[in-house]
Amino acid sequence: MSTYLRMKDLSVGYGQKTVIGNINVEIEKGEIIALIGPNGVGKSTILKTLSKQLPIISGSVELDGKDLNDYSFKDLSRKMAVVLTERLKTELMTCRDIVSTGRFPYTGKLGVLTEEDDKIVENSMRIVNAYDLRDKDFTAISDGQRQRVLLARAICQEPEILLLDEPTSFLDVKYKLDLLGILTGMARERNITVIMSLHEIDLAEKVADRIISVRDNSLFSFGKPAEVFEEETIRRLYDIDNGFFDPLFGSIELKAVKSEDPKVFVIASEGRGIPVYRSLQKREIPFSTGILPEDGMDYRLARLLASRIISSPAGKHYDRSLIDEAIKEAETADRVIIAMGDGEMSGRYVSEILEHIPEEKREYV
Repeated sequence: MSTYLRMKDLSVGYGQKTVIGNINVEIEKGEIIALIGPNGVGKSTILKTLSKQLPIISGSVELDGKDLNDYSFKDLSRKMAVVLTERLKTELMTCRDIVSTGRFPYTGKLGVLTEEDDKIVENSMRIVNAYDLRDKDFTAISDGQRQRVLLARAICQEPEILLLDEPTSFLDVKYKLDLLGILTGMARERNITVIMSLHEIDLAEKVADRIISVRDNSLFSFGKPAEVFEEETIRRLYDIDNGFFDPLFGSIELKAVKSEDPKVFVIASEGRGIPVYRSLQKREIPFSTGILPEDGMDYRLARLLASRIISSPAGKHYDRSLIDEAIKEAETADRVIIAMGDGEMSGRYVSEILEHIPEEKREYV
């Protein structure tokens, strides 16, 4: 595929003050791009520059083979739709009136909509599940509902590229999923390029084709989610020192509570230990756990939260030394939590460990 949007040595900011400099990014038609990074680093500034709301400080932006500065605002509005976080100032306008303004790039000077325009307006509102809001005062609806109406207006423009600033803000889980499903459909079915800033990095990881991350007045990384969402990369991007981000689960974990002498030992497998680990962490109870295969789900979280792990390399059977270590850990613990299925508890190492644990120390979950 050929490049649709190119940022070359681009510097963006306000006046002559550069917020982010030396941006070099090439984006293909139909890609979904997520823009991530700490608050206040300039994600919105990039979007405002791409939409010509802010002038380019230096460098260039090329859209569909043409310099961005060579587009008139009317021509650009036929190619690009924008949904930013600023509140829209309206007076006595219904939601349908707001969505209808998305057709103005295609109407005459009087802004009169044709029957075909009306159909596009109606369909755009149905796509985002906002048709039932059509006659309501735009200023009287919730922030989440406004977000859907503004997205409908953007869809109404029939753009080739869609810029969105924090589109999932103020939306509950259902509508976040609806919105991301709509954006994915627009990209895949209509070949629309979507560039959006997101706070929820777990959503960015799941929905985007590629990720732009920014911090410290510069481009921090650009690549596929698997390349960007590495544990150490995200830690450095957000200066995380009070918890963890697990790129495999797409989850944020609170800081571990650890001890040299944990009094709780968790026997777990097949992911059953995960809720136990989180429950103990929330109650600030340090724990040890085992025996865990290093390619298993339990190990992924235990390595972040457990004080001590008894583990086995991926694909290898548990040897005698690991079983003896687990027995010792269970014997010295005040409490042993067993998070396993009935069938798993009949396994050799589990049944052998249980032989050394009195019933009053056991807790089955």
